[in-house]
Amino acid sequence: MTKPPSPPEAIFPVMLGIDILETDGFAAIKGKRIGLLTHAAGVNRRGVSTIDVLRRAPGVKLVALFAPENGLYSVEESGKNLADSVDRRTGLPVYSLYGKTRKPTRETLKGLNALVIDLQDIGVRSYTYASAMRYAMEACFENNVEVIVLDRPNPLGGLKVDGPPLDGDLMSYVGAFRVPYVHGLTIGELARMAAMAPGVLAVPETVRLKGRLTVVPMRGWRRTMRWPDTGLSFAPTSPYIQDFAAVVGYAMTGLGCEIGGFSTGIGRSYPFRGISFKGKTAEQLQKELEALKLPGLNFTRVSAPDLNGKPFTGVYIEVTDWDAWQPTELSFHLMRLACKWSPVNPFANALADRAAMFKKLVGSATWWNALKRDGAKIDVESFLADWRKRAQIYQQQIRRYWLYPE
Repeated sequence: MTKPPSPPEAIFPVMLGIDILETDGFAAIKGKRIGLLTHAAGVNRRGVSTIDVLRRAPGVKLVALFAPENGLYSVEESGKNLADSVDRRTGLPVYSLYGKTRKPTRETLKGLNALVIDLQDIGVRSYTYASAMRYAMEACFENNVEVIVLDRPNPLGGLKVDGPPLDGDLMSYVGAFRVPYVHGLTIGELARMAAMAPGVLAVPETVRLKGRLTVVPMRGWRRTMRWPDTGLSFAPTSPYIQDFAAVVGYAMTGLGCEIGGFSTGIGRSYPFRGISFKGKTAEQLQKELEALKLPGLNFTRVSAPDLNGKPFTGVYIEVTDWDAWQPTELSFHLMRLACKWSPVNPFANALADRAAMFKKLVGSATWWNALKRDGAKIDVESFLADWRKRAQIYQQQIRRYWLYPE
């Protein structure tokens, strides 16, 4: 009996950095002892882990793994420090970059010719995987280890830029690059910024100039592409970012639900897309949000079980016009609304450590001071207008780091 022909291989509009590395016969790492900084979303276009791809790569010796926040398999609680371990699946050592140290040590880099970085960022400054990359670049440059970044899409696209720029004195692990909150770069382009722009890496200028960076670019990705346009399956990047809907929500409500009384998600449903406010009904919240007339957004009431299994109704945020949508503006209106609805200003009365972290997340001391002074009457629109003007300047400046055309 004649064997039926195999179905044609699926056509992928976008080939990732790991796919290009494999297509090129692993030339960039052949003959080298390498470490790999990655997580669960570090997969090729077919969903195969980059760990497995590199372990099978001919002439390549993968000897160590490095893990960012949320761990190697992206299931650990956000903000939880993690210890070094051994990967049960491969037997390789796993050095935590979110534990006793935030950057590889001389000892963990010893014997490596190169550190390969394959991390899926979500296009938002406070998400720490770009920080893990930056700190790893510093350590590698200081210890004469080559850095090889396998590029991946920015899920929000390469043209959407929004939110406050980062004040220089507020740089931190939740703000490792002086970019707007929604930055419009791929992780490979951020790596180029770190290597090319003075002052990004916390190393002497002579060390930066001698550092070795190779970015393996994607093929087929364009700046206009959102994640659904790539043809790729979305692998969860952290416990609450399980899909593209949550990526969009993180940019839109993450800051607004940090302090002030707004809750993100409805029970375990609609992370970063469903919101509620204690003491206010979903109808009251929906009416207040609709009155803002924010471009590109629609607000509907949805119900789901709360954390105790009881029915609960909140407001779901839908993006109806991607081009008109300004990702971060809702968060800043939520902050003003929290002040309006709270008996005391929740930002002026925040505990010192939470206030310090919030300032780092937002990145603007001017906004923070105005919010503390009289948050219920803050002129949100004047801040948004200023940030938009600065975003236009930024978009021209960052073209030197672009790997992909407009």
